[in-house]
Amino acid sequence: MELNRRTVIAGAAAAGVTAALSGTAHATGGHRPVKSLFGKLADGTKIYSWALENGGTRLKVLSYGGIVQSLEIPDRRGRYTNVSLGFDTIEDYVSSSPYFGALIGRFGNRIAKGRFTLDGKDYQLSVNDGENSLHGGAKGFDKVVWDIEPFTKGSDVGLYLYYTSVDGEMGYPGTLKTKVTYTLTRSGDWRIDYEATTDKATVVNLTSHVYWNLAGESSGTIYDHELSIAASRYTPVDSGLIPTGELAKVAGTPFDFRRTKTVGEDIRVAHQQLLYGKGIDHNWVLDKGISAKPEWVATLRDPSSGRTMRIATTEPGLQFYSGNFLDGTLVGSGGSIYRQGDALCLETQHFPDSPNQPSFPSTTLRPGQTYRTTTVHSFSA
Repeated sequence: MELNRRTVIAGAAAAGVTAALSGTAHATGGHRPVKSLFGKLADGTKIYSWALENGGTRLKVLSYGGIVQSLEIPDRRGRYTNVSLGFDTIEDYVSSSPYFGALIGRFGNRIAKGRFTLDGKDYQLSVNDGENSLHGGAKGFDKVVWDIEPFTKGSDVGLYLYYTSVDGEMGYPGTLKTKVTYTLTRSGDWRIDYEATTDKATVVNLTSHVYWNLAGESSGTIYDHELSIAASRYTPVDSGLIPTGELAKVAGTPFDFRRTKTVGEDIRVAHQQLLYGKGIDHNWVLDKGISAKPEWVATLRDPSSGRTMRIATTEPGLQFYSGNFLDGTLVGSGGSIYRQGDALCLETQHFPDSPNQPSFPSTTLRPGQTYRTTTVHSFSA
């Protein structure tokens, strides 16, 4: 059953309930992706931008980091704006980007002290977040150049992105061959399909790090955005933002988004977990668990524009980050300074530090297996 921009979700991500999908999409014709030069790296490597449009959604993707440089959707009056944070130049992405729009790997989120043991062997990863490894290390998948091939398939348009991470890169074992597919459907959905294979046992946790502001990327904070997450538990963290191993109930805490509420409603509550994260930077344990097909897990809405994004995924976790470390030192593509709370991230993934947490769903990938996950973003107004 197609996930589309006019989908009506019964219960709007009510906890533990997989909603029925129905409705009719308003389709507009897709156009073959258009390639243009975006800039050059210091060593002369050319970085290209790919522009896609389908079903009323406009997407620009860079070969550097697989970055979503912009994603434009209309409001209730049909007015388009870019709803993702980013930069206008490759130099800014290289020098100062906090993962704006990027593909994340080999391992999304944190691994404690950059260490894990697999099949009795200890591995030391690149450490880039205090004493921990974050988003694959100092040169994760967000900082490499991806090979990109455009495609049209029926009424869909998209990009195939390829990258091979060699054995030992950032400390990870095994040569990992990665393929990520970005698809814009005739309904305007943005679908991401992740695939990877390895020649040696390793750990993998791929995700996308788009910073969302459905009012527009230079419009101010997202604290008035309305959010629901179909999760009854989350993973509390220590002061280094590493999970303690507990799957804590969200009931009675600022982390309860089972009913729709604004992002800012409880974000200033004096709760130790919010103090650790300087806001929200936590993993939600999705009620559905791992699923064979994408299931709806979250809904984000900007009441001022009517823009709504619904997320469906096969993954068991959702990292919600409220833009706490945007500190006013970055100037975005809209010409405004990005400050704390100017966007949020909703990263579908396995849980942080899973290689060191035996009770968490496994992130181990072995030779002969294929890593596969899917996430769908559906837009409406």
